[in-house]
Amino acid sequence: MSISRLFIAAALLATTTACTVTRPVTDDYSQYLGNNKGASTLPHARVAEQYYLTPATQAHRYEFRSAMAGQANLWVVEFGKVLDATMQSADVVDALGAMSKAGSEQAAKGNTLVFDLKNYTFADHGAHVELEIGVRNAQGEVFRKSYRADGTTQGGKMFWAGAFGMKNAVQQSTKVAVDNIMGQFIRDLNATPGAVAKQ
Repeated sequence: MSISRLFIAAALLATTTACTVTRPVTDDYSQYLGNNKGASTLPHARVAEQYYLTPATQAHRYEFRSAMAGQANLWVVEFGKVLDATMQSADVVDALGAMSKAGSEQAAKGNTLVFDLKNYTFADHGAHVELEIGVRNAQGEVFRKSYRADGTTQGGKMFWAGAFGMKNAVQQSTKVAVDNIMGQFIRDLNATPGAVAKQ
């Protein structure tokens, strides 16, 4: 590559970086869930006293840009925050009961839900989530299954509201995908009575 082309590429990169506005999506996700309490109806099961996020899930950070919401905006989704807010939300507490967050998947007693995020993307105007959920107790692992769900597409909101509607669009689509996965998970538990009874 010629020196002139390198200079142009460096200048474009510097300009893009200087104009970037970081837009956290999940810092107030718990507030979003509170404002949308009752938007989804989950089945019920009492299976665990605590939940655990794998280190990679807790540290997850996904960044993307959207031409519809302005290329200068860098949208950031941290899925660990999504799951923490979800597990403490009124809808999930009503469905699964109140749970504390565990520091390890090896619980001293009782069952622990283990969440292991396999993939998260926001593409084609919607969220796409692949999440593995397990149940462990002192005897070992008693349940594990991978789930995949797509959130509702939010193209209209992104087009008409731009950056103002983008954050809500990502939150809403992510919530729909996570709710679908939680619903499938609870139905699987209820379809195998006794397999994951609380210790």
